[in-house]
Amino acid sequence: MVQKYQSPVRVYKYPFELVMAAYEKRFPTCPEIPVFLGSEILQESKSDDGAVHIVERSCKLNVDAPRLLKKIAGVEYVFFIQKNTVNWKERTLLIEAHNETFANRVVVLETCSYSVHPENEEWTCFEQSASLDIKSFFGFENTVEKIAMKQYTANIKRGKEVIEHYLKELISQGITFIPQWTPPPVSRQKEKRALAVGHNPGIVPAESCMLGTTKEQPGSSCPAAEAASPDADKLHADYIERYLGQLTPMQESCLIRLRQWLQEMHKGKIPKDEHILRFLRARDFNIDKAREMLCQSLTWRKQYQVDYILQTWRPPSLLEEYYTGGWHYQDKDGRPLYILCLGQMDTKGLVKALGEESLLRHVLSINEQGQKRCEENTNLFGHPITSWTCLVDLEGLNMRHLWRPGVKALLRIIEVVEDNYPETLGRLLIVRAPRVFPVLWTLVSPFINENTRQKFLIYSGNNYQGPGGLVDYLDKDVIPDFLGGECMCNVPEGGLVPKSLYQTDEEPENSDHIRLWTETIYHSANVLKGAPHEIVVEILEGESVITWDFDILKGDVVFCLFHSKRAPKTIRKEATSSSASTAGDNVQLIDKSWVLGVDYSRMESPLVCREGESIQGSHVTRWPGFYVLQWKMHSSLPCSGTSLHRVDDVLASLQVSSHKCKLMYYFEVLASKDFSSQSVLQSTNPQQDTGRKRGGGRGEGVFVF
Repeated sequence: MVQKYQSPVRVYKYPFELVMAAYEKRFPTCPEIPVFLGSEILQESKSDDGAVHIVERSCKLNVDAPRLLKKIAGVEYVFFIQKNTVNWKERTLLIEAHNETFANRVVVLETCSYSVHPENEEWTCFEQSASLDIKSFFGFENTVEKIAMKQYTANIKRGKEVIEHYLKELISQGITFIPQWTPPPVSRQKEKRALAVGHNPGIVPAESCMLGTTKEQPGSSCPAAEAASPDADKLHADYIERYLGQLTPMQESCLIRLRQWLQEMHKGKIPKDEHILRFLRARDFNIDKAREMLCQSLTWRKQYQVDYILQTWRPPSLLEEYYTGGWHYQDKDGRPLYILCLGQMDTKGLVKALGEESLLRHVLSINEQGQKRCEENTNLFGHPITSWTCLVDLEGLNMRHLWRPGVKALLRIIEVVEDNYPETLGRLLIVRAPRVFPVLWTLVSPFINENTRQKFLIYSGNNYQGPGGLVDYLDKDVIPDFLGGECMCNVPEGGLVPKSLYQTDEEPENSDHIRLWTETIYHSANVLKGAPHEIVVEILEGESVITWDFDILKGDVVFCLFHSKRAPKTIRKEATSSSASTAGDNVQLIDKSWVLGVDYSRMESPLVCREGESIQGSHVTRWPGFYVLQWKMHSSLPCSGTSLHRVDDVLASLQVSSHKCKLMYYFEVLASKDFSSQSVLQSTNPQQDTGRKRGGGRGEGVFVF
């Protein structure tokens, strides 16, 4: 495989002619570059007017390779052929080099150029690119590749330092200005041809001129100036250091090459450099993997118009009141700080009241805000800030947060964020973690990238106070008051979401935007008088687990579970999944001609469910076949085969005047091995009196995660 390198534009804030004088000091030997043992001029030529000077050299290098490898290769040194073409008129130097040693086994090509800065003629730009193609090397191809790239990377940085060293040496000698080339008189052309590079008689001592009199321009470091330049598609080293941070030469190369590929191949808006860099970091600077991940994300952003989410998304008032999170100043490193009081948030109520679509859209808007705040803090503090800190307070976290539909929604959100906002989290501080937290961590951590997990700091009890705690990462005047600090925090207090605000599919979340999720975890249904709502689940294995979770939003219903060896006549193909029923539809599957105990049998005793109640349960199946979950309007007359109704149930049913009941439900089928091997967690809400649980087979009132 061919290895490639592309450098950013490095700027020397000195005129081209002075930089060339410093460059020529590298020959014929250069003690400042130990691997460069010397050079010999092979041929040299000049144009008639002296404007173009071409020098071809043979350069001797000492490669830092194992002695054994040198012995096998039969060489002690490596020779390169270097061709330098300097054009004094155009003020450019082109350097082309290739290896002479092992040319039939290894192909090394390098191109460098010096030119005048496009926005400041008193500055000089340097660019460098190279490629390495190892065809064969005595079976040591991988070793040679690693040695070559390591040596090359080290020489890249050293080369810039050497030029700066010789520039300072020239200035210390009083040489600060070299006049630009001018066409010589015709009578003096022969004399001009005799002059060698670096021996220009126009050198003037320091006392006769001032260096750097031209006002410094921001073209090498300011993105806005860069965009106005003809070289707007090129990255400057000063800009990278100022806005993106310290990168190794190979990391700089990966960023530039991926950026160039996007400019050439991607149809659409080119993301910002810090955005590209996040995807490279997420894939350990593997260009192919980063490009695939980035392109998928760009397609996703375009498809769902995520670029405009900050302009188009307005959180519902319910979310602003009950979502216990918000931005709060910054940490000691200047990262924006986001505080989330997860323990005080009714996650179950928010999912049922708003749906996963609104929660996901809100989380995406937070991530977009975080990126914007990072840019603002970069300008504010004068150093690159590319990620933010999240402080999560788990005080109040209990089993009500750990119900399967909610965790399922959380995992889906994590997946979307991991795929599209990599390397945006700089640090996650988790405080007041309760005893139940390890269970949640066991469920969620496998879905979080390893690099992200390493940024988590978890404190139980009051361990976050004192040395080693929050004071190591947050200034005292930033720590929230509820954590013992002095700063008032405006994060909403949260609380339980009223069930009256639970959303049914008849009330769409928002029809003005493209939906990010086309399916939902919870579905709603109407139960009509004399027409129950039924869902069929086909079980192929003898022993599986059917789990359910539903809320009665209006009226009273009776819930039952039935089994049949044959499929109901009205069964539809898509009815075997959780998306079987169209939202709000009433679906009846059990044929009226079927006889209970003959055509089908009851697996669970009828359960009367009152308006406002939450019901959770599970059933371990014993036989394969078709299982029907049924919700039927509760009436004064007892259901067939049911003699256990209480008197108060019958009296209460007489008060029901509505002809339609409403419910919100979720169900899932788990393999029995998954059921028995995973943690068993209670899913009811202990803070609500209306919560009820129902179980069958194994584990009463539980959901399995």
